[in-house]
Amino acid sequence: MKEDRFYHEEELTQGPDLLGSHTAAAFDDDNIIGGATCAKNSVPYIVSLNSGYHFCGGSLITNQWVVSAAHCYKTCLISGWGNTLSNGSNYPDLLQCLNAPILTDAQCNSAYPGEITANMICVGYMEGGKDSCQGDSGGPVVCNGQLQGVVSWGYGCAQRNYPGVYTKVCNYNAWIQNTIAAN
Repeated sequence: MKEDRFYHEEELTQGPDLLGSHTAAAFDDDNIIGGATCAKNSVPYIVSLNSGYHFCGGSLITNQWVVSAAHCYKTCLISGWGNTLSNGSNYPDLLQCLNAPILTDAQCNSAYPGEITANMICVGYMEGGKDSCQGDSGGPVVCNGQLQGVVSWGYGCAQRNYPGVYTKVCNYNAWIQNTIAAN
């Protein structure tokens, strides 16, 4: 019989112990790389983010709030009036929009070895065909209503294995707030 892997609200009354004093009980059969199946109800603070299928995990920090990795959210919107051609030039009169995912650090570093800093994120499609381009620089990447990135650079536009690189806005929150307050 298949075990219920989803937890009920009454089981989600406390978040994880951030100091790590609790460990999850495990069964003997290995499923996760180097790990084992967790005993039912032994990890009440994990959630499955899904849209008809599991796509990412999350950590329950209260009975109503979950944190997860930024790249798990695929509802980022890039917008601008930049070039719409990867080869050639076409600058539209109307604002263009593209929904694109934040890529993992591994994908970003693989595309641009030694060039990605902690102040950068990659957003887009490794298969190419969709991207920001010249003229979009400085424009927003908004994920779930929050500014996450600013269009910065890339190798060409919409090239396979070369996603767009964006300034990681959260690293500049203090500077932004200080600049606003000082002016």
